[in-house]
Amino acid sequence: MRLELGLENVLFVHLTLVPYIGTSGELKTKPTQHSVKELRAIGIQPDILLCRTDRSLTTDIKSKIALFTNVPLEAVITAKDVDNIYEIPLLFAEEGLDSYVLKKLGLPPKRRHLAPWQALVTRMRNPRDEVTIALVGKYAGLQDSYLSLKEALKHGGVAHGLKVNICWIESENLEKGRLDQVLGDKDGILVPGGFGIRGIEGKIRAVTYAREKKVPYFGICLGMQCATIEFARNIVGLDEANSTEFDSHTPHRIFFLWRELSPEHDIGGTMRLGEYVCQLEKKSFAYKAYRKTLILERHRHRYEFNPAYKEKLARAGLSFTGHNPKLNLVEIIEIKDHPWFLGCQFHPEFKSKPVSPHPLFKAFIGASYAHRLQRNKGR
Repeated sequence: MRLELGLENVLFVHLTLVPYIGTSGELKTKPTQHSVKELRAIGIQPDILLCRTDRSLTTDIKSKIALFTNVPLEAVITAKDVDNIYEIPLLFAEEGLDSYVLKKLGLPPKRRHLAPWQALVTRMRNPRDEVTIALVGKYAGLQDSYLSLKEALKHGGVAHGLKVNICWIESENLEKGRLDQVLGDKDGILVPGGFGIRGIEGKIRAVTYAREKKVPYFGICLGMQCATIEFARNIVGLDEANSTEFDSHTPHRIFFLWRELSPEHDIGGTMRLGEYVCQLEKKSFAYKAYRKTLILERHRHRYEFNPAYKEKLARAGLSFTGHNPKLNLVEIIEIKDHPWFLGCQFHPEFKSKPVSPHPLFKAFIGASYAHRLQRNKGR
């Protein structure tokens, strides 16, 4: 790892391993010594060693590492395994890593301001209750595919003092059978983005379940598209409604390629990428979450809503509560006769942070917890 500030101030940070051998009951520093030796053989002298270990390093162990690697004692940092990734900044602060980096880069020392982060970790360690979210995706078997979503859900939970349990559901498994058996005990349903036709009908069935059973629903990108298609089929009666991504011959093209929608706009590729303005309608779930009418959100998708169907769907009860004012694109859809039902074309998880959860994730978790309490009350 290389940390740079300008052209002259360069720090080489080496991540190494200090394993604990149970049979001998001691930590072994040889792997670290050898790895640094190999680096020095090619002309690299580490400035800082981050020593991965399952326990704190004693001063004696650190001194031994410093001696045989020619690294200052204060630059030998314990990178101890933790239960929660958000504890790592606090651990490094205890080790003095931040102070040493400022010192090495010739920057003035600053007072630490870790109170918000400490409060975050405390809330995560001591939740007042929990909530269970069904994440219905086509890559649910590979959970790292949804890493940003998983963390954004956690952020939303922390805002309410809740532990968020994610139930990973392969959308293909929902294409047949009773949904009550899979979704009946879930507090909220989230359908994320994705590409390709595999598992789409399972996602649409999950939308139907959320709409009919009044379970809080959050659709992101493809999840928003599936929600709109489901509404067109089952409420408006357009049985063959679809996206041209999944059926190029559908008579009801609810979604189609950006270039088909706006051929005069050259985006330099097939995807709408980056940050776009979205104007929100008041008296909507979105406005209640954001508390403002103009927002900026990040996009990564190819297909857009077909405005030819907007009036017909709106008459049936689908609310279009978010628009791009410049390009006149639909960004958010909602069903108002529902506890909380929202789909957005953008990716809000990209802008969620631990100490400042994204408003939509915060609102979704809040609605899901309210649903949980109501369901438990009725038992």
